[in-house]
Amino acid sequence: MPLFEAACHGVTMSALEGYLARPWVKSYDPGTPADVLVPDRSVPQAFDEATERFRDRTALVFSDRKITFGELRDQVDRLATAFAALGLRKGDRVALYLLNSPQFVIAYFAALKAGGVVTAISPVYTSHEIRFQLADSGARILVCQDLLHDKVVKSGVKVEHLILTSVGEYLPAFKQALGRSFLGKVFRSMAVPEAVAAVPGALSFQALLASHPPSPPAVAIDPAADLAALPYTGGTTGNPKGVMLTHRNLVATRTFATAVMGLEQGAETLLAFLPFFHIYGQVVVMFSAITSGHAQVLFTTPDLDAILDAVEDWQATVFWGVPTLYETLKEHEKTGRVNWRRLKLIGCGADTLHQSTAGGWLARTGTGIREGYGLTESTAASHLNPRSGARPGSFGLPFPGVDAAIADPDGTAFLPIGEVGELLLSGPNVMRGYWNQPEESEQCFLHEGGRTWLRTGDLVRMDEDGFFHYVDRRKDLIKYKGYSVFAKDVEDVLYAHPQVKAAGVIGVPDPAVGAIIKAVVVLQAEARGKLSEEEIRAFCAERLAHYKVPRIIEFRGELPKTDVGKVSRRELRDEHQGGGRP
Repeated sequence: MPLFEAACHGVTMSALEGYLARPWVKSYDPGTPADVLVPDRSVPQAFDEATERFRDRTALVFSDRKITFGELRDQVDRLATAFAALGLRKGDRVALYLLNSPQFVIAYFAALKAGGVVTAISPVYTSHEIRFQLADSGARILVCQDLLHDKVVKSGVKVEHLILTSVGEYLPAFKQALGRSFLGKVFRSMAVPEAVAAVPGALSFQALLASHPPSPPAVAIDPAADLAALPYTGGTTGNPKGVMLTHRNLVATRTFATAVMGLEQGAETLLAFLPFFHIYGQVVVMFSAITSGHAQVLFTTPDLDAILDAVEDWQATVFWGVPTLYETLKEHEKTGRVNWRRLKLIGCGADTLHQSTAGGWLARTGTGIREGYGLTESTAASHLNPRSGARPGSFGLPFPGVDAAIADPDGTAFLPIGEVGELLLSGPNVMRGYWNQPEESEQCFLHEGGRTWLRTGDLVRMDEDGFFHYVDRRKDLIKYKGYSVFAKDVEDVLYAHPQVKAAGVIGVPDPAVGAIIKAVVVLQAEARGKLSEEEIRAFCAERLAHYKVPRIIEFRGELPKTDVGKVSRRELRDEHQGGGRP
């Protein structure tokens, strides 16, 4: 029977019971618990415990500046006191429009300690997108990097309190160098704190720290009910949605991840180049590192040479990346200079890790990549491959404490193990819902088997050992003459071609067949102008059923990407519907 065409006759409890038995536990690493209890504590409590326990250990490294956990605690407490003095009350939203920097970490935990809710804005957002997030979230306070402030002005949104900060505030050596160099005049406005004074009504980040004691108010927080973060999804249709994450959501993800990663508390060093505004960098890297006593080497931008140098210079033990980064690094000249075998964890998320990338990385470095899975609505993570026995092509096993199941994407029936369907998640890491969108919230939840399940929109299958395998996004399913074609299946074949560097596959609406398969391909430099569309099509025809072979092939120099480097099929579809590339 064709996929998704079976009639739905209610919940198949026997199938659901198979998932609730958690068959993946047998594939856990030795010593990994089958279940984990989430401690009943708020993010500020977890922060205070870690900063007290690891007070003298380095928490942040930013260029030539080191900040200990004790120093971080002092600055967080001072800014939390300042927030309270500005009138911030429990539940008020604080927007962070910042690059990865000490200021982001300080403002994040200070806002939560004062009872606020953090909503982080992407530095690459346009003024229109900034206006929407600030207005929709109702943020009262905006902490902004001065070099990004111009887009806030263009957005036209007014907040009660604007706090400006400069990169140079935590780069004393850089500030001195700028003053001596001919580049000083060019970069002074972005690097020196005095630029803050040029904006009427703006408050200075450093002045607030200096003028307030480290004595924040005691705020009673209910971890399960009170919001901690309000990240916004990418907005595949219409405007982005605010995802309501509670203190318990964040603590749960950190607790579950700690149980499976195999890392030592207070003993690891991470490279923090994944953007903190994104849930991946915010929770898996920044939040987890701080509350686990790990050191973080911060990068405002993902400079590959600097990142590779830092792996050795700072003896990093944990490296989190995205598939496009590993695809680039496996060919990078400096990659071979790094002793990757020394690292305890090399992880990947945010997109599908193609086997050509994983295989190339293994051949180049002698190490494997532990692929995981998560989304904003599950507080960044829900699955990760084990340390031993990782399964190629799988995004791993559900965390202890997380239930996962597969259901008919067009109904409520749970599907037998091995069948492809929509991934459902249940657990304390699942969001409370979408901000001010009760109907959208209700549509994304399924209430069955005594649990509330999050409908992820991802089509997956689970094998008999409990490993989950990604198939595609439900919205990326292409219907050609009644056949179901998954964009990822076609992309996997394209990536296997030695001269293909990147690819994105979409369906182009056609009334005669439903949708025509289109592949947008980026070739390796040496193949550009030499490899033809016919050759790509012939390569696919040898490896795919006839109805999966792309009818349209377009060569480009690059593909549109999301903020974390994922190929944006949505933008490819929008370009086609708009009549061309923007």
